[in-house]
Amino acid sequence: MPPPGTDGWEQSATQFLLDCCPPALIDAGLPRRQLVVLAHLTEGFLDGQHATSRELLAGLRASLSPWVEPEVVTVAVESLQAVEARLVRLRREVGLVGGAVRGVVYRPRL
Repeated sequence: MPPPGTDGWEQSATQFLLDCCPPALIDAGLPRRQLVVLAHLTEGFLDGQHATSRELLAGLRASLSPWVEPEVVTVAVESLQAVEARLVRLRREVGLVGGAVRGVVYRPRL
């Protein structure tokens, strides 16, 4: 994605945020030209997905153990941990784009 304020940045930011949104939100007529709204809604949905994944992870072993083998539970836990890590990374990226949309200027640290 090009840096904020350069040619093509808004289009890249819009496409990135749309790629992170649930399809149902896009189908419902999400205001694509309002980047602040798009960023805010995307951040909210990712926060909700992350909270749900953490809640599932907290009780996954206990809820699955009576019905499946321990190895299967371990695979399920590892899969959900990978999803959670992806959500954390994606939320940070969306947060940076959302900040840029709101006018926050990030300075590189040395």
